[in-house]
Amino acid sequence: MDETRVDKWLWGIRLFKTRTDATDACRAGHVKVNRNGAKPATLVKPGDTVEASTPGGDRVVEVTAIVDKRVGAPLAAACYVDHTPPRPSEEAAVANFVRDRGAGRPTKRERRQLDRARHS
Repeated sequence: MDETRVDKWLWGIRLFKTRTDATDACRAGHVKVNRNGAKPATLVKPGDTVEASTPGGDRVVEVTAIVDKRVGAPLAAACYVDHTPPRPSEEAAVANFVRDRGAGRPTKRERRQLDRARHS
């Protein structure tokens, strides 16, 4: 097998818990293959780069092997090379946004900055 659907592959290598989750992520525009938006039926082959927003965070992986069915974790890890940039620590992200105690309610802008810091 030289290529397979991106939703099957993402589910097979365990980036998503169910194939439906992988399909929904593709339809919502959360998956890109070689920097192009990917529909669930987009074909992937070894050498392709897949960017996906997963529940565990954004992932960037390079396809090294094709799997059509869900495989065990050790075998799944051998099917891709992870190029995901390291996430900054949560402490560092929250430490960038410090409010003085007793300064009152945060403004809308400050609340958005705080939310971005917490979720990045």
